[in-house]
This record gives sequence, structure tokens and C-alpha cells, in this order.
Amino acid sequence: MAETTLIQGRYRLLELIGRGGMGEVWRAEDESLGRAVAVKCLKPTGEHGDRSFLPVLRERFRREARVAAGLQHRGVTVVHDFGEHKGVLYLVMELLDGLNLSQLLSANGHHPLPVLQVADIASQVADALAYTHAQGIVHRDLKPANVMRTADGTVKICDFGIARLGQDIGFTSRLTGGGIAMGTPHYMSPEQIAGVAVDHRSDLYSLGCVLYELATGVPPFDSDDAWAVLVSHRDTPPVPPRARRADIPEPLDAAIMSLLAKQPGERPGDAAEIVRRLTGVLRTDQPQESDPPRQEQSFGMPGWTHGIGTGSRATTGGQVRMVPPVGEVAGLTGRWTGPMQPPLVLTPGPPPAAPSGPPAVPAAPPVVGPGPAAYGGRAAPHPAQNGGPRPSGPVPAPERLAWLAERHGAALDLGRVGRWAESEETHRMVAAERERALGPDHPDTLASRYELGFALCRLGRYADAMRAYDDVVAWRERVLGPDHAETLAARQESAYVLGRLGRHAEAHTVYSEVLAARQRTVGMEHPDTLRCRHNLAYNLSRLGRLEDSYAMAREVADARARVLGADHRDTLVTRYEVAYALGRLDRWEEALRTYLEVADARARTLGPEDPDTLAARYEAGISLGRLGRSEEALELYRDLAAIRTRTLGPVDPETLRARHGLGVNLGRLGRWDEALALAQDVSALRDRVLGADHPDTLVSRRELGVAMSQLGRWSEALAVYQQVAGARQRVLGGQHPDTLNSRIDEAHCLDRLGRGGEAAELYQRVAAVRGWQDRGTPGR
Repeated sequence: MAETTLIQGRYRLLELIGRGGMGEVWRAEDESLGRAVAVKCLKPTGEHGDRSFLPVLRERFRREARVAAGLQHRGVTVVHDFGEHKGVLYLVMELLDGLNLSQLLSANGHHPLPVLQVADIASQVADALAYTHAQGIVHRDLKPANVMRTADGTVKICDFGIARLGQDIGFTSRLTGGGIAMGTPHYMSPEQIAGVAVDHRSDLYSLGCVLYELATGVPPFDSDDAWAVLVSHRDTPPVPPRARRADIPEPLDAAIMSLLAKQPGERPGDAAEIVRRLTGVLRTDQPQESDPPRQEQSFGMPGWTHGIGTGSRATTGGQVRMVPPVGEVAGLTGRWTGPMQPPLVLTPGPPPAAPSGPPAVPAAPPVVGPGPAAYGGRAAPHPAQNGGPRPSGPVPAPERLAWLAERHGAALDLGRVGRWAESEETHRMVAAERERALGPDHPDTLASRYELGFALCRLGRYADAMRAYDDVVAWRERVLGPDHAETLAARQESAYVLGRLGRHAEAHTVYSEVLAARQRTVGMEHPDTLRCRHNLAYNLSRLGRLEDSYAMAREVADARARVLGADHRDTLVTRYEVAYALGRLDRWEEALRTYLEVADARARTLGPEDPDTLAARYEAGISLGRLGRSEEALELYRDLAAIRTRTLGPVDPETLRARHGLGVNLGRLGRWDEALALAQDVSALRDRVLGADHPDTLVSRRELGVAMSQLGRWSEALAVYQQVAGARQRVLGGQHPDTLNSRIDEAHCLDRLGRGGEAAELYQRVAAVRGWQDRGTPGR
């Protein structure tokens, strides 16, 4: 393959590692981040070659790719990026080291796998399905080739979203327009075969087929006659796995048979029930829960089942092409379906150098948007389409715009891995270049400024972020309208920054206005509305309205549990906020219990070392410290620091956060010399990594002052507190609560040093500002 094969100037295709009905999979290198990835290339031809279908297909692809990219579970393949390049839709995924279950069976000589291995695979797949089904997502094409077992034993489901894409356009388990079944009958549920609507229980049936084959070496219905396989799925009870293999434990046999029930209502209620049943196989035999009540449903055999082939089951090699009737086109990908063919070669575009002269001006200038991250999954509108100005002067070359879009994506990726300073620098460069090329009010320019604001937030540069968001909000209100989703998203971000600047009353006003608009436009329990209510609850606590904050957070957590599921990431974020409010109300026992429940749920769904799991454990440590259980807190933070040092490195901000918590609890235990040494180390590292004025750096520097005060080193403590107060006033303003608290620290030191007059004057200044704030009048 040509070495110059490059997608979007970033993903270099290196080696073809697979081809199936949906396209090709390549081992590739992400040259922006220097990591190995897998790139799945899909070449749409449209239904019956109808090119008018392509825009619909592309939109469905973007929709389903966003679904896949939003899934965050250790049992689901991570999707990094997606897009379209020279007519080819592509999906960038993590590159897995291992075998899919079809290859695993082949490597085992098509013999059954060991019972414990089957149970382990079953438990991991069921756990991942429980998570995805809780998000309202059904795979629809679960089969051995779509499940990977990595070298370390982790099992991951592949092709979420893409499986649904195929189903939506008649590729996977329904007909194409020519009457062709494109699925694999050995793993299809009776309701899929009948062509009726399916839900999560269809995935459970397919899981039963996969587990049956792993446990016995053959699918539940095995024939080279596809019609016979389909009829058997509909009408014939499967032979119990124990009848084929005597050493299969009864609980595993019962679990598989329950999954293979003909009627969806006779199967387990959800995948989590399978995880519970399999605990008895992996540990000890336990009584099994009764099957759910029956729900009768009859499945016929639709016309599309006539004349189909069997597809490929796990124990056969290669893909078997379904042959359409004469004159028809076989499915979405046309000639891509079937045996290996010459690889697709994506030729690179021209170099991204700026044009040397004015190019020809098309009727409307091309818009290369930043992708779904900046516009909520919608294409960025051209300003002229919404009454906005067209850029004047020569239209920039498409190659230049494409290069800027690639750099925008690289900046987003830098942020995802925590390299915020580099992300901010890249977004700033792209925003400036887009402004020169497209104008200050172009959607792409504003998208870059929006992301620049986000990066500035993460760097603690809130005043700069506020300026960026103000520009974006003003433009979107003018061009898109005040109730447009993108306008509301920008206003919500600006409210967050107002809160970080200590301007909580203003933030409350903006959040309330955004919430009213969201309730009016999308309803009370839409995820965007719930996100705004969550933020409003957070801000209420910062206004001191703790009971209101707690009540609203509880309402949002309950609503998210109903809409998204109890273990959904957003539900757990709000439960985390409930715990925070409980802590502020001095209900530390309840706070601790809630944090631990959130940590347990995150460990189940995301993994014990996922950053969100560790964040909940960190907050549990704070609760332990407040309850006087500093020895337990000390051990918890020591464990967190070790995990984060191993997984993130010794100078990562989260590692330093854990070490900071360790130092605080050393102080609570009276070990002030150790606390001081640790605070000095963490403060110096944060200064170097985050910057001298970053909020975390200032927190560590204040901890230095606390330790010095406890050791009687008041003059040194005063210098530290004055430095912290000056930095906070410079960054946050003189009225911010953190600035005022630092002034109180400073006054306390002055008092201990016998400088009572200066201390009294400082106390009075703080009291005056707080009095103005209480009356709602800005202090000066």
C-alpha cells in the first residue's frame, strides 16, 4: 500500500487488518498524538447506487458515530474520532491487541472453550451490554466477530453505532431494497428475522447464540441451509448445552437457555441479570432468579428470507457474500462485501500551505467545520445562510481550511489528554488564522474561540475565557437566535466561568434564563435541560443556598436515573453533587456514603482506576477527614497517589491532587513537619506544571502557610499568605470569596505577630466587602 495514504492529514494507514460487510479496517498511526489506532473505512454507494441517498447516509453515520464515541465503558471499544475524507466515511478506534471470539474458536481448533473462560467472557459482555442498554442503545449485530478478547483477558464489544447504521439502512439484519438479508442468521433473534421492531432483548438472544457456540463448539442451530437456520430460530427449541457437553454447570446452561427463549418477554429482563446468574458459575452454585413473566408474540417469516445464504458463523473462515437477484445491488457497500479485494487507497490532498494567489471564487465559499464537538453534532452554519456576513476578499483555498480543521481536531485531542497549555496555544493559532481567512464572525472562527474559552477555563484563566465566551454568545444570539441550542450552550459555559470568577449571582441569572429557554424548547427532562439544572444546583451551593442546592441536585439525580439509568455517567455526576451539598450541610456521614456509592457504581461501569472513579474516592477521603477519620483518609490518599503516579505519572495534576490530600491529613494528624515538606514539593510541582497563579497552585501554597503557622513560623506564613492573597486578587478579583479568605489568613498572621492595628484594618476591609455583597452592592 502507498506510504502516502493519509486521512485528513493525520491518520496514516499502515496495514489492512480486516475486511467485512461494512468496509475495511486498517492499522494506522495518529500522527498528531503519536499513537497506534484502528481506522475503519466505509465507502457508501447509496441505496441501489442512488447518490441522493448519500446525504442521509452521511447524517446517519455522524449520528451513530457520535453515539459510539459517547460510550465509556471498559467493555466497549473506544471511538476516538470520525469523519469523511474524499468520499470515504471513517471511524478511528483504539487498536486492540487480541483475537475476536471467532478467531479464538478457530485458534482452539473449533473446540469448546473452558467453562470458566466462557463464564468470564459472558460476564464481561453482559456487563457491557447492561451499560449500553441503560443508555438506550441496542447493538443489533452481536456475533463472535464483533467481540474482542485482548491479551490481558479484557473483553470488548465492537461496532456500536456502526451496527445500527447498517440496520437503519437495511444492511445488517433487514432487507436491502433488492430483498437481500445482509445479516448472519446464526446469531439473529426471531424478531430480527421477522423484520419487526427490536429492543435490548434482541441483543440478549444474540448473546445466547454466541455463548452457546463458545460452550459447545457449534451454534445453537447449525446448517449450511440458511432457510433451515432461520426456521429453527423461529420454531425449534435448542438442544441444551449440557446435552452436548456434560461438564457445563447447570447455572451456565440455564442462563444460556433463558437467553435463547423465542419470545422476548421470556428472556431475562436485562443483561445485568445475566451477570448476577454467572456469579454462581465463577464462584459457587446459587439458586437462580425465576424467569420474567411471559409476553406472547408471534414471529412469521418475511419475504426477505427467501433465497439467502447462511452468512459466516464463528467456526467458518472468511465472509460469505449474499448473492442478490439479477439486476440488484448487494447492500450498502456494493463490491466491498465479500472476499478480499484490492485495498482502498486514500490519496493525500495537497499540502496545507497558504495559497500564493487569489483562487477562483465559487458561488458560496466552502465551509470546513470543526466537527461535532464544537457545534453539538450539527454542521456549522455558514453565516450567509443565517443572515450573517459573508467574508470579503479572496476565498481561502479549501486545502488551507482543511488543514485548519485538522489542527482544530488536534487541539481538541490535546485537551482530552490533559495537555491544556498546548491545546490553548493551538486553538488560539487556529482562531487567529480562521479570523484572517474567514472573518471574525464566521462559525468556524467562533467555534475555535469557544474551544479556546474552554481551554482557558481548564488553565484557570477565567477572565480571558469570559472574553472569549462573550464574543461567541453575542454572535450566536444575533445570527442563530437567543433560543438556539448553540447559543444556549455558549451562555451556559459563560455562566460556569462567571461562577469560577466568584460572580455567582450573575451566574445564577444566566443559568436561570438558559434553563427557562431549555424547558420551553426541549422540555423538563431533556438531557440538556437536566445538565443546566445540575449546573444551577452547583451554583446555588456557591451562593450559600445549600438546602436549595441539595433539593435541586436530588431532583436532577432522580430525573437522570429515570431518563438515562441509575449508573449512567451523568446520573452519577449529579449524585456526586448531591454528596457535595450534603458535605456543605455538615451531613458528612451521608456525604461519605453517597461518594462511596458513586465510586462503586463507577468502578462497575468504568473500571476501578477510571479517573471518575478515583475522583469519587478522593471526595470520600475529604469526608473521612471531616469525620475525624484521618488515618483512613491518609491510607485512601496514599493509595490514590500510588495509582495516579503509576497510570498518569508523578507530575500529572490529578497525582498532585492526591498528594495534596495526603498532606492535609498528615497535618490533621499533627505530623506538621511531614505535611510542610509534602506541601513544599506539591506546591513547587504545581507551579511548574500548572503555573504560579493556577487555583490548585495557590491552594498548595496556602497549605504551606497553614503548616508554617502550626509550626510557629508566623513571619514565613505571613509572606506566603500575602503572596496567595495578591495572586487571587489579581486572577479572581478583590471580591472573590477565596481572595477574602486569604486576606483573613493574612490578618490572623498579623495579629499573631503583634501587629494588631494592621490586622484590625484588614478585618474591617473584608467585613465591608462582605457587607456590600450581602446587600447585593458590588464592593470596590
